[in-house]
Parts: sequence; C-alpha cells; structure tokens
Amino acid sequence: MTFKHFLKASLLSSVLMTTAAPLYAQDAPKPVPEMQAVLDKLAALGSKPFTTLTVPEARTQASPADAAHAVQWDKRVSSNPEAQVMTKDIAIPSKTGGLPARVYIPSGAGPFPVVVYYHGGGWVVADLNVYDAAPRALSLGAHAIVVSVEYRHAPEHKFPAAHDDAWTAYKWVVENIHQLNGNARRIAVAGESAGGNLAANVALMAKEMKTRQPVYQVLVYPVAGNDMNTPSYKENADAKPLGKADMEWFVKNTVTSMDDINDPRINLNGRSDLAGVAPATVILAQIDPLRSDGETYAAKLKDAGVKVDLKTYDGVTHEFFGMGKVVPQAKEALDLAVSDLTAAFNNAK
Repeated sequence: MTFKHFLKASLLSSVLMTTAAPLYAQDAPKPVPEMQAVLDKLAALGSKPFTTLTVPEARTQASPADAAHAVQWDKRVSSNPEAQVMTKDIAIPSKTGGLPARVYIPSGAGPFPVVVYYHGGGWVVADLNVYDAAPRALSLGAHAIVVSVEYRHAPEHKFPAAHDDAWTAYKWVVENIHQLNGNARRIAVAGESAGGNLAANVALMAKEMKTRQPVYQVLVYPVAGNDMNTPSYKENADAKPLGKADMEWFVKNTVTSMDDINDPRINLNGRSDLAGVAPATVILAQIDPLRSDGETYAAKLKDAGVKVDLKTYDGVTHEFFGMGKVVPQAKEALDLAVSDLTAAFNNAK
C-alpha cells in the first residue's frame, strides 16, 4: 500500500473511530499528574483538535505552551531566572524577504557558543512567541546565544519552503553571528517536532554542502518518517495534544502532493547518507505518535557511526519539552540537552 493510499484509509478510519470505542485506548499510557494538569488546563482553555479547525483557527487557539503558562501562574511558580535572559528581535535576509528571528543572549563577556533553534508546529502553526520557553532555558543553561528562527508556514508556503528557510538562516548565522558576540566555530542546531526535522536537515545539508558543520544537534521528538502505522502511532492514536489525525491534518496542509512525503527531507528514516553528521541528543515523549520515528532515526544515526544520546521520558506527551517550570520530566530533558550541548561546546574549543 502506498503512503497516499494509506493516508486516505487512515482518514477514513479516523472518521469511523468517532462512532466506535477507541482502538488503542486500553493500552495507551497515562500522563503523570503534572502533565495531566497541563492537558486539563488546555481543555479548559477551549483548545480543539486540529482536524476540527481551519488553519487560521488553529493558529489562534490556545496552545500547550499557553496551558503550561497558566498552570505555572496558578501555582505561583516564578519565571526567573529564565525571564532575565535578554532578547533581541532581528530579521535574517533571504530571497523571499526577511526571516524573523529572536536572539537570546546570556549574561557575560562572550564570545558565546551558539544554538540555532527551530520551533515546532507541524510547519503550519505556532511561532517564536509560542516556543519561547525552550530557547530561553537553553540560552541560560548552556550559556549560549540561541537564535530562534521563524520560517514560512504552510499551507501558504508549501514544502519545502520551511526547509529552505531553515538552511538560509543557518548559513546567515554562521557568517554573521560574530556581530552579536557569538562564536560560529561552536555552533549547534536544535529543534522540536517539525523543527527537529528542520534541525536534522540542516546538519545533513551542512555535510552535503561541505560548509561549517554544527558541533552538535538536539532533536526533540522530530518528524522523521512517513509511516503512520508505527507502534507509537497505534498506541497514541488518540493522544493529546497530538494524535494520529492531527498529524494527518499537518501533512495535508504542508505538502502539495502526497509524493512529497517520500522526499528524504521529510522521510529522514529512509536516508542512507547519515554518516558524518554531528553527534545528537534525541529526546522523546512516551505518549507521542512520533516516538517510534525518533527511535528509528536515533538507531539509524548510531548504525551510521554517529554518537547518539537517546532518552524517552515516560508519562509525558508531545510538546512537553518547554514545560520545565511545571513538568519535572521537562526540566530533566532540558538539563540533559544543556549538559550535552555544554560538553560539545567545550570539546570544540
């Protein structure tokens, strides 16, 4: 069965599942209480499944980040010290106009190591403001400049617009970050979900173009395959805030043709040219359709001789990574990313 036919069948099965008992509910893992509190808050804020929304509606409804912030407020958890990280909004030149970016700058003299960060959102929703917590925490923890990059979104700009923008931004940072007191010889890439896919592609592109290689990559539940029948897709078909039908919605809005799903920039797990890319930390969530994708990509990197630090966090869902203020596993995952980035930067001196 081709992926195109599979997707059509999956969409039909999603409709049928609305009138039948959830197929995998009895086997689905349960969120830890802190993660469940965020999910409950998200529901209270009126967030709806992507499949029921238009793209404009999806872009303006409450996000998991909003829910985490609300829980943080309810618990009176301080936003410091992360809130003290200075930021500067810039525009990165590109052939299609300036790409917005937010630069997180730690205290100190520098020059600082650099992380180029790509946010999630299925290449369709979210922006620099939604994904503020993770780059802010990475800047503070790794004592690094973090450049959080915006890119063109689908469906207005179909695949591969976001991938082109991700590479354009990385090249600009390599060539110009010294102007912001950054050291391009100690540069890493990082991203979440669709942004994890972009970060992985940048590392592969740098190898292909024989240009400045990142010294490290942090891939958080990256989109890495085109198979929606993996164990984690089955197990977490109805998971919140991201389930199988939600991923189908993102795919439908991102690609021009279902043939695009086979492109190696999307189907990273179908590639055979992974040798020689930067070592990676791969961070996954147990309650996430994308978990199997990340496990497969980490295994393929290892098979290609790339050093990989793989960690799956139990009891948490997609989007947990930036919730360190209210979800303990998110703080653990951020600490892991910071530790691995710091080691990579020190080794690159």
